[in-house]
Amino acid sequence: MSQRGICSRREADRYIEQGLVMVDGKVVDKLGTRVYPAQIITLTKSAAEQQQARVTILLNKPVGVVSGQAERGQKPAIRLILPQNQHLSSPWEKKKFNTRILQGLAPAGRLDIDSRGLLVLTQDGVIARKLIGADSKIEKEYLVWVKGEITDQTLDRLRHGIHLDGKALKPATVIQLNPTRLKFILTEGKKRQIRRMCEEVGLKVTGLTRTRIGNIQLGDLPGGKWRYLRQDEHF
Repeated sequence: MSQRGICSRREADRYIEQGLVMVDGKVVDKLGTRVYPAQIITLTKSAAEQQQARVTILLNKPVGVVSGQAERGQKPAIRLILPQNQHLSSPWEKKKFNTRILQGLAPAGRLDIDSRGLLVLTQDGVIARKLIGADSKIEKEYLVWVKGEITDQTLDRLRHGIHLDGKALKPATVIQLNPTRLKFILTEGKKRQIRRMCEEVGLKVTGLTRTRIGNIQLGDLPGGKWRYLRQDEHF
């Protein structure tokens, strides 16, 4: 079920135990049941409704806020998910804040305390896996302000040639926008990756904003504000 993108493994176990999974139209409630490629797996109406009720939130994380688990004195991003911080992206948007959305809401990816921009928090295991799973190929785009000399050799090394923690990084798209600003497009997200990449080539990052994840743009979402991922939006 996880491989087919129906739900996460944890969710699949729960649905199976509750008798909410059907194979070729018949309920399956035994974990580990073998399913063949040609067979059709579906969820019962109850499970499908549970999935539809899950929310995904887009937050413009400000500097000084951590993405996930906070240490002493730090403020976690989830504390910004408040009714007064909701940004209505259109005049007809009616979905408002409800405390239910905080249950099981977790960041799908990281953005360090010194960086700002698009952060995804979700209750949906399928979306989380798509964004941060080991096989994820979702692009993340960043605007990066730097100090130091940017040369053709610098750009070549940033694009392909950096090793971190003893491993080669995946190829990156790096475009110089002006003497102090670069655009990075990555398909991985190691801890403080862009900052460390820049240090490797003698550049110091002075500002970093994530502007896109997959097909979702930060757009005009103000700093510290959040909105729901709409039904017509897909990563």
